[in-house]
Amino acid sequence: MKPDWDKLMDAFAGSATQLIADVDCTADGKPLCDQNGVRGYPTIKWGDPADLQDYQGGRDYDALKKFADEKLKPMCSPKNLDLCDDDKKAEIKKFQDMPAAELDSLIATEEKKMEDAEAEFKAEVQKLQDKYQSLSTEKDEKIEAVKNSGLGLMKAVKAAAPAGNDEL
Repeated sequence: MKPDWDKLMDAFAGSATQLIADVDCTADGKPLCDQNGVRGYPTIKWGDPADLQDYQGGRDYDALKKFADEKLKPMCSPKNLDLCDDDKKAEIKKFQDMPAAELDSLIATEEKKMEDAEAEFKAEVQKLQDKYQSLSTEKDEKIEAVKNSGLGLMKAVKAAAPAGNDEL
């Protein structure tokens, strides 16, 4: 993926509105990566720098370029109000007019919802993994019991029987 990413960075170099970059999360970029929830590598994030989103698309140059052309453009935000519809402008104004402590509290509440959703997902996946392991063990035990019941010997006897010895 690295060569395609480098090619994409070159394609958008010098753009006034689109930034394609990479960050080394193992060195000086670690705080930035931690702040934005980067857990695995490579991770692609996009959008408003204050609210980066996970990229879920293809990882080859053509897919990355198509996404960048379609999605990486100025968006409605407090810095680009002229790109917002009236409803978004009103929502932004509501948040701008809030006391900082109240806005911080709302942000913390919503982030907690996301953390809870992630924790619930992980717990349920673990339950599925445990069930899978249990079913796999149960299947293996059943197969072993069938093998120990003489199946192999039955097959060997059948294979050793002279041909044409079927009685009607």
